[in-house]
Amino acid sequence: MPFNILFPDSRSDPLDIEREVAGADTVLVNARKDRFEAVELKAWESCDAIITRFVPIDAKVIPHIKRTRIVVRNGVGFDVVDLKACGDAGIAVCNVPDYGTTEVADSAVAIMLTFARGIAALDTALRTDLKGGWTHVHNVTARRLRGACYGVIGLGRIGTASALRARAFGMNVAFYDPELPNGTELAFGFTRARTLNELLGMADVVTIHAPLNDSTRAMIDDAAVAAMKPGAFLINTARGPICDTAALLAGLKSGKLGAVGLDVLPKEPASTDDPLVAAWQANEPWIRGRVLLTPHAAFFSRDSLADLRRKAIETAYDYLHDGKLANCVNAEYLKKPR
Repeated sequence: MPFNILFPDSRSDPLDIEREVAGADTVLVNARKDRFEAVELKAWESCDAIITRFVPIDAKVIPHIKRTRIVVRNGVGFDVVDLKACGDAGIAVCNVPDYGTTEVADSAVAIMLTFARGIAALDTALRTDLKGGWTHVHNVTARRLRGACYGVIGLGRIGTASALRARAFGMNVAFYDPELPNGTELAFGFTRARTLNELLGMADVVTIHAPLNDSTRAMIDDAAVAAMKPGAFLINTARGPICDTAALLAGLKSGKLGAVGLDVLPKEPASTDDPLVAAWQANEPWIRGRVLLTPHAAFFSRDSLADLRRKAIETAYDYLHDGKLANCVNAEYLKKPR
């Protein structure tokens, strides 16, 4: 009997990469929808595996997926999946942690360089007034990076890649990650901060590469901004809810923060209901050149998307066919796998 793998999300790409991996004996169901109710109930009930991007797999879905043995989050983050509920039901949950590592690390460093060298601000000034913009004064965030401290929150795959790039610019690297074993700092030659505030107080650039969970949600709040080095850059290419954007806006207004670069927001897509987004769009003189927003695209390249699709289907296929479980993120709850 062939295995059924359900792709519940809206997607424009054909399942050519997935078919190449899974072969003709696997049924690939491409629902092209955006929520549980939009997908036919029969598709949920008959699937042996689910590969989801944004459709939540939660208490609404789990009672209807009695055949499902594995859920693969088509990405690094897995906050759209209820890990415990899946584990209690015997369903393994996995992610794809290594598909866009270099792209996200490159994006974090690119944001830092854009501020440090004023690339976007200078380009905008020239477009606005070619003659009057022919001056360096519009680069309001210029600073020397050599010898500055690059502070990493979360020294996992992406955080490490980001840190190594920063070191190539002559920066001193410090990190905060309570999950890493002692000695990690010795292996890399980095400085380890034992508390978040310790890192914030020493870093000229703070870049976030942490997962979203109870301990990181709103981690960067008013108190965290107050603990930062005056004029520091704050960059988030991880998960939007890690930062309280109201705190970031207040930090920009007070001058505590020199610049803020965000690829992710607490609520996406971006909306001027968020005061920080509204201030950025208004582009008044006090904020001009000090905020960069990108549309949750740090992961993107054609290569990374191909890797993501291939790795996701390989994870589901290998578990269904061989019982090989890779990148399981709910092992602590998975007592009796199906």
